[in-house]
Amino acid sequence: MWDFQAGAWLLAALHALFVLVATVYVSANRRPSAAIAWVLAIIFIPFLGVLIFLIVGVGRLPRARREKQRKVNELILARTDGLDQVSHRDEWPPWLTSAVRLNRTLGALPMVGGNRVELLPDYEGSIARMVEAVDEATEFVHVQFYILVLDQTTQPFFDALARAIQRGVTVHVLSDYLACLMLPRRKETLAALAAMGAHWQALLPLRFWRGQWRRPDMRNHRKLLVVDGRLGFSGSQNMIDATYLKPGNLKRGLRWHELMMRIEGPAVRELNAVFLADWFSETDEMLPFDTSPVVLGPEPHLLDAQVLPSGPSFENDNNLKLYALLIHKAEHRVSITSPYFVPEESTMLAIVTAASRGVEVELFASAIGDQALVYHAQRSYYEELLRAGVSIYLYREPTVLHAKHFTIDDDVAVVGSSNMDIRSFSLNMEVSVLVHGADFVRRMRLVQDDYRANSRKLELADWLDRPAGGRIFDNLARLTSSLQ
Repeated sequence: MWDFQAGAWLLAALHALFVLVATVYVSANRRPSAAIAWVLAIIFIPFLGVLIFLIVGVGRLPRARREKQRKVNELILARTDGLDQVSHRDEWPPWLTSAVRLNRTLGALPMVGGNRVELLPDYEGSIARMVEAVDEATEFVHVQFYILVLDQTTQPFFDALARAIQRGVTVHVLSDYLACLMLPRRKETLAALAAMGAHWQALLPLRFWRGQWRRPDMRNHRKLLVVDGRLGFSGSQNMIDATYLKPGNLKRGLRWHELMMRIEGPAVRELNAVFLADWFSETDEMLPFDTSPVVLGPEPHLLDAQVLPSGPSFENDNNLKLYALLIHKAEHRVSITSPYFVPEESTMLAIVTAASRGVEVELFASAIGDQALVYHAQRSYYEELLRAGVSIYLYREPTVLHAKHFTIDDDVAVVGSSNMDIRSFSLNMEVSVLVHGADFVRRMRLVQDDYRANSRKLELADWLDRPAGGRIFDNLARLTSSLQ
């Protein structure tokens, strides 16, 4: 006969043993806050908690994928030896050398001078500039966007790719598998690429029947375009209409506001190296690297730039380390633009510390959000920021400020695809560009001035007076950010 009391004790002992084993496994190489969140989930909802952990609890891509990244890094390091000497390093602030070395160690790419960088804050205007670049192509075009959709807005870009192929230009295209699967016009987009003769490959496909499976929320979030290794584009903008074609966005009148860069110079080959690494990782095909010598031009306005790839194919959170270091080094001003601001502990500490030691810190974000959970998690950080003296500017609806960049003091800036949130730091494959140049930062300030003019400044008293229901939802949403 079954002894219910003994059975209960046995089940309790098994549960305790299970939790102990899970705690040891979950805690390995994981932040304490994230480990605690997972352990609590496993304790209180054991079966569901374990299932969720098995699906989204692994923080790195499979070993074979990371080995490919290491192979490409070794190739880049061997072929760019000495390239970092081609720069204006005598004009750098003293601390920038250590940041550049950090990036080189983590991402394998050097800081190199001789670049012209144009800022492109206009959505349709940046697409037009990319169309112009593709129409100038004579050898190859490399296209990589997290979201790539053929629609009325992007039709000119696809037409330019088709014209390039007709001229004999080779076109390789990468786009994220899951992102494009979840948006409209996927079949039309792929059909257009196939019809023109472009070489297309999905990034991080989820096809378990082919052995292509990994944590599904790990995505390739990079946005870049390289033409002949001579012209490059990178930033926050996807290749899709500014409404993202979602019915909810159209109903609310939402439109995305972005910032892209047009780069001309040696840094373009670094952007191309990021593309080549992703192409090799997905196809096992190694496209040729540019190894021609770089000569620093005499023009004083040429900029030093360094490309930093990051993501779960690397062993470190590359962009997290760079961002935290730069904020700690700031002496008088930090301006951050991040549509999804859910910072990891070290970044939050760096920001609050900078404000507390007298650095002028400002954050530009959207007054509205398209992702409810992230939007409310982000709001949970505002009180601590405001109390520390951070100025928060909320870009007025119905525009979603989707640009991702920040400036440090008067001559250092970072522009790229990375949000200042835990997902971008650890789970998404991102690309950022570190730029040194006082003139470039002055142009960035003009962009930030435009944000400020179209934003509402958040005041602490008003924020504390918001409805209690909103505060509860914000704090509950914040808890989910630790499940990484």
